Amino acid sequence: MKLARNIIIALIAGVIVGLALNLFAPSVFDPVDTYFFGPLGTIFLNLMKMLVVPVVFVSIVLGTVGIGDPKKLGRIGSKTIVYFLLTTAVAIVIALILALILKPGTAGNFDTASINYEAQEAPPVMDTLLGIIPTNPVTAMAEGNMLQIIFFAALIGFGLAMLGKKVERVKEVIEQANDLIMYLITFVMKFAPYGAFGLIASAVGSQGFDAIRAMGMYMGVVLGALLIHSVVVYGGTVALIGKRSPIWFFKNFFPAQVVAFSTASSAATLPVSLKMAQERLKVPESISSFTQSLGATINMDGTAIMQGAAVVFIAQAFGIELSLGQLLIVVLTAVLASIGTAAVPGAGLIMLAMVLTSVGLPVEGIALVLGVDRLLDMVRTAVNITGDAACAVVVSQTEGVLGDPEMEGVPAESKTV
Repeated sequence: MKLARNIIIALIAGVIVGLALNLFAPSVFDPVDTYFFGPLGTIFLNLMKMLVVPVVFVSIVLGTVGIGDPKKLGRIGSKTIVYFLLTTAVAIVIALILALILKPGTAGNFDTASINYEAQEAPPVMDTLLGIIPTNPVTAMAEGNMLQIIFFAALIGFGLAMLGKKVERVKEVIEQANDLIMYLITFVMKFAPYGAFGLIASAVGSQGFDAIRAMGMYMGVVLGALLIHSVVVYGGTVALIGKRSPIWFFKNFFPAQVVAFSTASSAATLPVSLKMAQERLKVPESISSFTQSLGATINMDGTAIMQGAAVVFIAQAFGIELSLGQLLIVVLTAVLASIGTAAVPGAGLIMLAMVLTSVGLPVEGIALVLGVDRLLDMVRTAVNITGDAACAVVVSQTEGVLGDPEMEGVPAESKTV
C-alpha cells in the first residue's frame, strides 16, 4: 500500500505539472516531454514489458502443472472463457444504455465534415484462432505473441504434469525461475512512481484542458459505465460466487489497479496483477497464472465499454439513429472481436472500426474520440485487469481452493487443484 500511495502522489503531481505546462507554457511542454516526461515513462514501461514474456511463460507452465488433470484444466478453462465473454457482453450493454440515456453526441457541435481517419483492417476471427498454435515458439516469444506463448507454455506444463517424477528437476528449475522473476518484479516496481509521473504528465500535457472539456459528456459516460461495471458486475460476482467481500477484493487488488492506470497496458501490469492475486487475494498460483495470463490477452471489458459508448456517441454526432437490431449487432460483434483481435497492437481502435462497420456507421467518426482516448485508456486498463482478478477469485471459489482471507500477507499455497 505504501507503493500504491507513492504512485498516486506521483500521478497527482504529474496531472498538475502537465496541465500547468499546457496552460501556461505550451512552448516549453514539447521539449520537456521529449527529453524528460517521455523517456521517464518509456523506461518504466520497457522495464515492465521486459518481464512480461518470461512471466507469462513460467506462470502458465506452473499453472498447468499445478492443475495437472486434463479434465480439470478443461473445466477451469471453460469457466474462465465463459466468465470473460459474459462480462464483456454485460459491459457493452451498460455502456449502450448509459450513452442512450445521457446522449453525449448531442452535447456539443462536432465538426463531422472535416474529419479524416483511415481505419486498419482487423484480421478474421478464424485466422486469430488458427494462429494460436505457433510454428516457432522462439519467434512467438521474440515477437511477444501472447496467445501463442500461452498455448506453448500450457503444452509444456501438460507434458511436465504427465511425466511426473521423470522431469522433477525441470519443474524445479522453472519454479526457481519464477522466484527470480518475482524478485525482479519487486525491484522494478521501485521505479513505478517515477514512471507514473512521466506517463501522466505526458498524457495530460499533450491533451490539455480544452480537449477534456469538449469531450466531457463522452468521458463521463465511459467513466460512469466503467465504475458501474466494476462495482456491480465484478463486485457482485466476487460477493455472490466468490463468497468474498467486494471491499476486501478492491482494497487488496488496489496496488495493481494503480499500476495499470499509470501504464495503460494490461500486459505490462500482468506481473504485478499475478503477485497481488496470489499473495493478497489468496488465489492459488495454478489458477491465477492461467486465468489472469489469458485474461490479459483476451479479456477487454473496459475496451468493450469504450466501444459501446463510442458507437452511440458517433451515431449521435452524425445524426444517425440506431435501431434495436443494430444495437444487438454491436453487442455481438464487440464480444467476438474481444477474442478475434486480442493479439493485434492497438486492438481497441481496430475493434471499434469493426463494430462501426458492422452497423453502417462512418469509421471516420473514430477521429472524434481520439483526442481523449489516451486518458480513458488508462482507466479502462485498470478495469480490464480487475476483471481478470475477479475471474480468478470466482474460478478458485467454484473449485474449492480459494485461500483464507484472514491469512493476510501469506501467499496462497501453490497446490494441485
